[in-house]
Amino acid sequence: MSADPISFALQNRDRFYGELFDFLRIPSVSAKSEHDADTRAAADWVAGQMTHAGLAADVLETPGHPIALGEWRGAGDDAPTVLVYGHYDVQPPEPLELWESPPFAPEVRDGLIYARGSADDKGQLFLHLKAIEAHLATRGTLPVNVIVLAEGEEEVGSPNLVPFVEQNASRLAADVVVISDSAMFAPGVPALLSSLRGLAYFEVHAQGPASDLHSGAYGGAVANPAN
Repeated sequence: MSADPISFALQNRDRFYGELFDFLRIPSVSAKSEHDADTRAAADWVAGQMTHAGLAADVLETPGHPIALGEWRGAGDDAPTVLVYGHYDVQPPEPLELWESPPFAPEVRDGLIYARGSADDKGQLFLHLKAIEAHLATRGTLPVNVIVLAEGEEEVGSPNLVPFVEQNASRLAADVVVISDSAMFAPGVPALLSSLRGLAYFEVHAQGPASDLHSGAYGGAVANPAN
């Protein structure tokens, strides 16, 4: 057994790369129904990694894509609980002709991993799971209780996440939530993000002239509906 989590991670570096590449090969595009089976395969893969890391894992159904949930409660009732949120679904890769390598065939170039999902959000989610694995493998325990929630609909607006959280509020209760879906400031320089922009949907109805009018000739006399 390695003496510390960092040594464990370095000793298992090649295995970690291989597992991450397996994850990146799954075309879990949540926006396309033809990838529903792939999206479920990604949820099952994440649950398997949770189990391997030492978490009790479940794949829980929603009206859409399932949620992989992992839990470790070994720190006890008096210890704080940290919930790590991430997502295993990815954006559609089109236009494919702009890729220098296939989007679901991970490739390392100049020390960087190129694949759809490597930076949003499979890489970050995988990192948290490997950190948990490294700590439990070397120390046998964690200083806090941990919940890892990985959804499969973030890229389509998370339509089923809020109902899932409401229905499982007691199970998901936590003192701190860590969003596993952001970036470092620079290589070797971590970042602590306090907020991210959300989504806003709205429609604007405007009424204007029935035909195009020259702004120079009519701009003062006719109201611009854009204003």
